[in-house]
Amino acid sequence: MKKIILLFLITLSVQINFGQEVLQLDAIIDSIQQSHPSLKMYDADVRSMDAAAKGAWSWMPPEAGTGFFMMPYNPKYARKNDMGEEGMGQYVFAVQQMLPNRKRQAAEYQYMNTMSSVVKEKKGAALNELIAGAKKNYFEWVIIKKKFSILEQNEKLLDFMIKNSEIRYKNGMGKLSAYYKAKAALGKIQNMRLMFENEIRLRRINLNTLMNRDKETTFDIDTTYSIKDYTNFQIDSTAFINSRSDLKAIARDIQLVGLQQQLERAKLKPEFGFRYEHMIGIGGQPAQYTAMAMVKIPLVSWASRMGKANIESLRYKRETLSFERQMVINELSGMASNMHTEFITKRRQLKLYDENIIPALQNNYKIMQLAYSQNTEELFELFDAWETLNMTQLEYLDQLQQLLVMQTELERILQIN
Repeated sequence: MKKIILLFLITLSVQINFGQEVLQLDAIIDSIQQSHPSLKMYDADVRSMDAAAKGAWSWMPPEAGTGFFMMPYNPKYARKNDMGEEGMGQYVFAVQQMLPNRKRQAAEYQYMNTMSSVVKEKKGAALNELIAGAKKNYFEWVIIKKKFSILEQNEKLLDFMIKNSEIRYKNGMGKLSAYYKAKAALGKIQNMRLMFENEIRLRRINLNTLMNRDKETTFDIDTTYSIKDYTNFQIDSTAFINSRSDLKAIARDIQLVGLQQQLERAKLKPEFGFRYEHMIGIGGQPAQYTAMAMVKIPLVSWASRMGKANIESLRYKRETLSFERQMVINELSGMASNMHTEFITKRRQLKLYDENIIPALQNNYKIMQLAYSQNTEELFELFDAWETLNMTQLEYLDQLQQLLVMQTELERILQIN
């Protein structure tokens, strides 16, 4: 019965692992672009502004009124008297309509229609940060899985050392000087396994959060990655201006301030309208009408102070944004140059690990393993060779993780996705 239960559990575990979703980095980024709430928020904001811009061409509502005009308080004077004299007062119907200034409407539409472009660039900047966060968690997960592979190899090697040492000791051919060090190292590896499993769970939660999925959704990742060659990449301000969405957003803000200035100037232009009144005479008076043309003159000194103050204020705001843009470009240029230099140095260091350091330590371990199998070396020397190789391999993976994080940071700064 126990064998049947054990077989069932193994089969179930294989099915779960086999059916587990495996995601590549591109698939994770696509899911973030489609599902992250902050990006949907920007999309809704853009639609809201575009919808509001359509109202820029609207007219002022017409005004209508009705009532008595120049009616005497004494009603007898409103009637026609016996001598044939007409009464006093009229009953009036009035309508009034102001005609919008087309230049003001055009300036308002252009201003409101441009507002959404700023939000679109801010969405691009937010997406750039989200992608950088996804890459960081993804690459850290890749490195942890590679460390798992090393742990599995080390467990097998240590298990071989321990069992072989026990056999030799029983046969009087070996010492226990390194036996307990190997046992302790095996325990440390099992402890590291628990730590790495927890780190993977944290990375999975972070990526699920970025993809707006249930935090406990299980999936695995493809361990393939690529190290870009940015050795000859030239860092200049043009790269930032043409790629960084936040800089484009500031440029759009500067453009928006200019359009707002145009709108304030257009508000100082006169606006025309008309008024029509139809008066029904009372007490025998004939019907009459009034037709009047009207004009608003906002350019007079007492009415234009607010508009002129706004124009002056916007001029300073435009200067502020220009200085902010220069400051961001200067700051990003320094960050990118530093990161680029560190990236090149780290890449060279990893090349030394790949071509010199690790191969030499692997050969040293193989020689020690051969000598130990021929009884010309003790377990202590073999353990020492393994420990040095193991520490160096883990150190190499730490350096590789740093390189991938630097690559992610450099691509974040340059907004290369």
